[in-house]
Amino acid sequence: MNEFRILGPLEVLGEQGPIELGGPMQRATLAILLLNVNRVVSVDRLADELYADAAPVTALKQVQRQISDLRKMLGPDSGIETRSPGYTIRLAPEQFDLSAFERLTADGSEALAAGDAQRGSELLGEALGLWRGPPLADLAYESFAGTPIERLEEIRLAALEQRIDAELALGRHVELVGELQELAAEHVLRERFHEQLMLALYRSGRQAEALEAYRRARLALTEDFGLEPSPALQQLERRILTQDASLAVERPSVTSADQGRGLLAVSTDEGGLGSVLAVAGPLASLPGRELIVARLVGDERELPGAVAALDNRRAELVQTARTAAFTTDEPAADVLRLVTAYDVELVLVNTPADVDSAPLPPDVATLLEHSPADVALVGAKAVDWAEGSGVFVPFGGAEHDWAALEFGAWLASAAGTPLRLVGGRADPERGRRDASRLLAHASLAVQGLVGVGASPLLAALSADGLIEAVEDATIVVAGMSGRWRSEGIGEIRRALLNRAPGAVVIVRGGPRPGGLAPRDVRTRFSWSLEV
Repeated sequence: MNEFRILGPLEVLGEQGPIELGGPMQRATLAILLLNVNRVVSVDRLADELYADAAPVTALKQVQRQISDLRKMLGPDSGIETRSPGYTIRLAPEQFDLSAFERLTADGSEALAAGDAQRGSELLGEALGLWRGPPLADLAYESFAGTPIERLEEIRLAALEQRIDAELALGRHVELVGELQELAAEHVLRERFHEQLMLALYRSGRQAEALEAYRRARLALTEDFGLEPSPALQQLERRILTQDASLAVERPSVTSADQGRGLLAVSTDEGGLGSVLAVAGPLASLPGRELIVARLVGDERELPGAVAALDNRRAELVQTARTAAFTTDEPAADVLRLVTAYDVELVLVNTPADVDSAPLPPDVATLLEHSPADVALVGAKAVDWAEGSGVFVPFGGAEHDWAALEFGAWLASAAGTPLRLVGGRADPERGRRDASRLLAHASLAVQGLVGVGASPLLAALSADGLIEAVEDATIVVAGMSGRWRSEGIGEIRRALLNRAPGAVVIVRGGPRPGGLAPRDVRTRFSWSLEV
């Protein structure tokens, strides 16, 4: 059964993969039928739209030929039928991405209206995930496509507004700030994006920036279009000025197991637990976080001492924490059960002594492979927040570098310490430029998400160069190598763990989308930890 896609370049997928379509005229014919799926399109209308109201005398034959060629190309599952006075393409909803998008958005809107923001967010996110780029991107300059493309873009933006409404209702305002800043700048006339940005900033404790966002929106509207902001936008500004209590996110009463944004700190020995908690403690102090501390022991005779030690640690922790100790024969499997049971977003574990082996120790490899949460491997050296010059993040733009950057930014924010991004110096002999542009991009992303600045630091492209660069770091947060399955942590991370003066954490980003990484991110610069 063929699948037809217009939410991006026109595409048809058959059982063996993409079907190669013909030239612009044939693609346009198929697009017009798809835009009127399950409805009859007359031959005259097809001719007018294909030839921009200047159809030649042979237009009827040309249309018939295009239809015939399409049927041959698409095979028995073309869906194209002859129906007087023209043709129709009959498709089931699951065969057509626009139909699937409309069904998902309708279900998502219904869930949101019923007060189920979580389901609304999931359905609307799934709907928006069907988009592969601008609709009918390969036919954008065809005369028939202008109005349909505008309509499709409008329904996409409407679904995007609703998805953001759902996520604001779920308390995800901090994560939304960066996305909303881009949307408000790109779609100046869509006041809903300005309103959502102001609300997200205000709920993130950034009242002055929320008001500045209003002033920027008003300036753009008045100077460029001669318009005043809508009454709704003006009213929101007044409510922010007066710190209206109704602007706070309404959080349903839930059990602690349903709170989300959980941090799980795990160790198999008391000494390692101290190193893990020195990192987890500041993160757990951030709003909306909950800390779960688990001590795994191999012998039931160790259990009473482990429980007593955990009780003491819980009393010492400033933030609220839940603690548990239990015996295990399968440490990685039991950690994964905890991650799933408590919807943990980040799990911090102490790094075993043999973590620099290749391949990695089985328990570490299992955790990295199967954890739905981000995983932070905490080195043996405990962080001393009274020493050093802050959080240093070696950054090359790779997949797990973004997760490390987000982790490091939240850590710097929680600990009230500077954040520095380390990138490669230029290498003229190899034609490599320095990483300053990439670091600037990462810094802007951090400021949008977490609200902290990040200063750049350029270093030589070697293990020695990196060790020298982080000599004054309080803690180094590095992203896991993309080749960890075959090569372990690699030479650079091994050098950090063994030679860096301060504490070291290695982060593997989980399958859940993070707040920083662009969806189409690629490493464009030479600095990399992939060795």
